[in-house]
Amino acid sequence: MGARYDLPETDAFTRTWWDAAARGVLLLRLCGSCGQVHYYPREFCPHCWSEDVSWHTATGRATLHTWSVVHRNDLPPFKDRTPYVAAVVDLAEGPRMMTELVDCAHGELRAGLE
Repeated sequence: MGARYDLPETDAFTRTWWDAAARGVLLLRLCGSCGQVHYYPREFCPHCWSEDVSWHTATGRATLHTWSVVHRNDLPPFKDRTPYVAAVVDLAEGPRMMTELVDCAHGELRAGLE
């Protein structure tokens, strides 16, 4: 059996997020009741449980919380991309998320880097 690359299934709710991601845009969810921003996208606010939530475009700004330079990964499609930086960042809007850092020298990384 060949390599398998599972992709998430989209539905009426997640399609907006995936379409934005394909354009290079990160969408977050903004609660109209308590004002909190959350990520990953949910149909309700995880802070106050309100269903009054809407899409909000992220600014693209974040602070580096932690990271790891991955030198070996045998899983396709990652093995041909090493080394790469797996990171956890705090978005300017508040949520913390995992991401890959690109176009940044590994030796210049430090906690708190914006």
